[in-house]
Amino acid sequence: MSRVRPKGDALTEATSQAVDVTWECLEFADLSTAKLYAILALRSEVFVVEQECAFADVDGLDPGCVHLLGWEGDSLAAYARIVPEEAWRPGAVSIGRIVSRPRLRGRGLGIEVLARALDYLRERGNALPIELVSQHRLERFYERFGFESVGEPYEHDGQPHVTMVLDPSHDA
Repeated sequence: MSRVRPKGDALTEATSQAVDVTWECLEFADLSTAKLYAILALRSEVFVVEQECAFADVDGLDPGCVHLLGWEGDSLAAYARIVPEEAWRPGAVSIGRIVSRPRLRGRGLGIEVLARALDYLRERGNALPIELVSQHRLERFYERFGFESVGEPYEHDGQPHVTMVLDPSHDA
């Protein structure tokens, strides 16, 4: 299976400190209570506590999504939510809630979780634009995968964000 990888040297730098992670993609109905709890706990730890961003994380989208989980042993190390067209908006899909455990940052998990989410969509024949809402400070990270900013930065949940889109017909 070919992997979507970012442009530049980020992958080489990150893999030298790689984390042993087991990956799985699950529909919402296939998540155990313990796995759902781990997802919500990690998202809360990073987005609400660390980033001091009070927002409605439980937004009603999770039941229609595919959940990409990266496990380091029994601990959820990284996560992304893949939002299909029918749960997002007509003519697009989305990847969101991309997160890695703070103690494991700088070791390639952000790269790996995004690459795996993009692979998941590509392997299923996705031809729709892939959207994400990025914190403005992470714009360059997503640009390395081929995402392009659309519009100007805006305030979202108390932090500057930018909407980004990837045309899946272009190789990353």
